[in-house]
Amino acid sequence: MIEILLVLACIWFAAWLRFYSTPEEHLDYMADLPLRAALIAICLIGAMFSFGLYQPHVRQGRFDFALRLFASFIFGGVLLTVLYYLLPFLYVGRGVLSLSLLLSLCAIVIAREIHEKLATSDLMKQRLLVYGAGENAELINQHMRRASDRRAFFIVGFVPVPGQRKSVEQSKLLEATTNLLELAISLNIDEIVMAADERRGAIPMEDMLACVQRGIVVTDLSSFFEREAGKVQLNIVDPSWLVFSGGFDYSTPRRISKRFFDLVAASTLTLLTWPLMLLTAVLVKLDSPGPVLYRQVRVGEYGRHFEIVKFRSMRCDAERDGVARWASANDDRSTRVGRFIRKTRLDELPQLLMVLRGDMSFVGPRPERPQFVDMLNNEIRYYDVRHSVKPGLTGWAQLRYPYGASVQDADEKLKYDLFYVKNHALLFDLTILMQTVEVVIFGRGAR
Repeated sequence: MIEILLVLACIWFAAWLRFYSTPEEHLDYMADLPLRAALIAICLIGAMFSFGLYQPHVRQGRFDFALRLFASFIFGGVLLTVLYYLLPFLYVGRGVLSLSLLLSLCAIVIAREIHEKLATSDLMKQRLLVYGAGENAELINQHMRRASDRRAFFIVGFVPVPGQRKSVEQSKLLEATTNLLELAISLNIDEIVMAADERRGAIPMEDMLACVQRGIVVTDLSSFFEREAGKVQLNIVDPSWLVFSGGFDYSTPRRISKRFFDLVAASTLTLLTWPLMLLTAVLVKLDSPGPVLYRQVRVGEYGRHFEIVKFRSMRCDAERDGVARWASANDDRSTRVGRFIRKTRLDELPQLLMVLRGDMSFVGPRPERPQFVDMLNNEIRYYDVRHSVKPGLTGWAQLRYPYGASVQDADEKLKYDLFYVKNHALLFDLTILMQTVEVVIFGRGAR
C-alpha cells in the first residue's frame, strides 16, 4: 500500500514538473490524471508482484532485488505501452511517463531500504512466548531459522512444561516462577504459542483463559505454522485440527468462482501463447524422432484418473522397462529441446486444454501418476487429502518448493499442498498466478 501511494505521488509530481510553467494546460491535464495514475500504479505494482518482490520468505540479496526491480519496471512499461495502444485516452504523455517511472524507481528503492531497517527491528514485531520446550517447540527453531521467516515475530523465550523433556537449548528457556499471565505481562507478550509435546493434563487452561481476557492471543502450534510459514506441519497435525480449524471451502459460490477463474485464465493464456505452442511443436518434431505430444495418466480430484497431454520433452524410450521414474536434475533422458521447454514450462502449455475441459484447475496441487500416488499414500500421512481439489497447472507447493523427486520431497510439498487445499480462495489463486510469472522467468524449480 505504501508503494502504491509512492507511485501515485511520483506521477502527480512528474505531471506538476511537466506542466507547472503552463497553468491552463496543467489544470486540464490534472483533471484527468487520477484514472491515468491508477493505471500506471496497477501495472507497476502488479509487475513487481509477479517478479517476486512481495514474497516475504524468498531470500533476496541486493543484486537479486535490483534485477527483479528493473525487470518489473521494464515489464510494466511494456504493458503500459500495449494498454495505451488499446486505450489511447489513458495516455499520460511520454515526458510524464518517463519521469514517473524514474521517480517511482528511486522512491521504491528508498522505501525498501527504510522498510528493511524497520523490519529487522524487534520493536516492530509481535512478542511471542512459546509454552513448551520439547520436540514440538524445537520445530520452530528447525523450520523457521532465517530472519525472513521471523519478520513478523520475535520469540522472547520458551517455557518448559513440567515433567516433559527439554529439546530447546538452555539459553532460550524461561523459568515460570509465577503463573503464565503474570509472566506474559511482565515480558510484554503479545501472543502465546502452545507447543507442548503432550497436551493431556499439561495445558494450564485457567491461565490461558486469563491471558485471553487480557488481550493476549493464544495460538496452537499447528495454526502458528500455517499462518507464519504458509504450510501445514504434518508431524504435529491431528485429524481433529484439520476438522475444526476451518477452511476447506467447497461451497457452491466457491466452485463457481474457481471454475470461472479457470475458464478466463486458460482461455486468455491459450490466445496469448498459441504461436509459442506452434513453434514448440515444430522444434520438438525437428529435434528428435517420435510424436510431438506425450500422453500420460494422472490422478485428479477425488482420486479419479484422467489423461494429460504435454509436449514431449524426453526420448520415446525414456521408460522402456515400464517402470515409472521421477525426473532428476540434468536427466539424460531429456532431449535438447526438451531441457529448454521443461525449464521454461512450455511443455505444459497443452494442459490448458485439460483446464478448459474441467479435468484440471489452473491453480492446485501438481497431478501425480497413479504409481507414485499409491506409493505415497502408504508412505505419507494425509497424502490423499490433496486430491479433494482438482490438480493444477501451477500451485502453492510449486511456488514454495522445487521439483520433487523423492518421498521426502513429496512429504515437504504436501505441507504446502494441504495449506492450499485448506485455504484456497479466489484472491489466493490470483496471487499464485501472478507469482508464477516470476517462477517461469527465473526458471526456479524446473527439471
